[in-house]
Amino acid sequence: MLLEVENLKTEFKVKRGTVKAVNNVSFGVEKGEILAIVGESGSGKSVSSLSVMGLIRDPGKVTGGKIMFHGENLVEKTKKEMNKIRGDKISMIFQEPMTSLNPVYKIGDQIMESILTHTDLSKADARKTAIKMLDLVGIPSPEQRMEDYPHQMSGGMRQRVMIAMALSCNPEVLIADEPTTALDVTIQAQILELIDKLRNKIGMAVLLITHDLGVVAETADRVVVMYCGRIVEQADVKDIFTDPLHPYTKGLLESIPRMEEDRDRLFMIKGVVPDPTELPKGCSFADRCENCMEKCKEHMPALVDVGGRKVRCFLHSDEEEVDV
Repeated sequence: MLLEVENLKTEFKVKRGTVKAVNNVSFGVEKGEILAIVGESGSGKSVSSLSVMGLIRDPGKVTGGKIMFHGENLVEKTKKEMNKIRGDKISMIFQEPMTSLNPVYKIGDQIMESILTHTDLSKADARKTAIKMLDLVGIPSPEQRMEDYPHQMSGGMRQRVMIAMALSCNPEVLIADEPTTALDVTIQAQILELIDKLRNKIGMAVLLITHDLGVVAETADRVVVMYCGRIVEQADVKDIFTDPLHPYTKGLLESIPRMEEDRDRLFMIKGVVPDPTELPKGCSFADRCENCMEKCKEHMPALVDVGGRKVRCFLHSDEEEVDV
């Protein structure tokens, strides 16, 4: 396993209490694999990715677990040590390229900065590499575009620049946090195709953070479904779409509009996500679940192995979570 997260816990201390944004989460990514983490806003998927990158800031803190990369625990790394790994061995594409790119610096300078920070290349060679990366991600006239500022590019082009920057040092792991948000459908398809193409060419692992199940079906090899900071299901992408086990996963899939179905209204999971500072005693999904039993309201089900996949539900196991 190239990157392995074990029992990760990330908490935020707020006035109303403690938010367990990531609670006892474990998953791994193999070399050359695309692992998708899906869930509603607030499920903990983005916080999981930021924890891996060492980018959690006050009042947040990683309070437990391990993030193993090449046999080393990233949680124990100093800020200086993480700066060497971040952008080099592990890179990240953020949701909104306009806020991630510096508006007062040229595109070329921003890509070159990453290359010069993590390699021994000269400025001239770094420039050649930056031009090569812009060409690799499909930006026309890359030498001319090196002189552009972020506002001179479209959203799709800026996202390609972010990908070029993230891949400029040939990372082993690429974390893509909602890489197609706010892009039109055509550009979305191009960006996803580009990530998959580069994954195959470079052999990097991809951790894809998204709420879009269409994106998952098109690109992912395996899927982790999160709800209220916990993993509720984990399986191959085919199994998730053909035979979901957890009621929450079934609800997400049922919510996808289908052209062949004649509905007056789209399906919606009943209720709302519970307050993160006041999570229920038992299963966090109990109040919204059509299959809720009394046991679900009192005890948290354990994440158990069911036929080579994992699910957290009393419909599939009577085992309870030990460490809540």
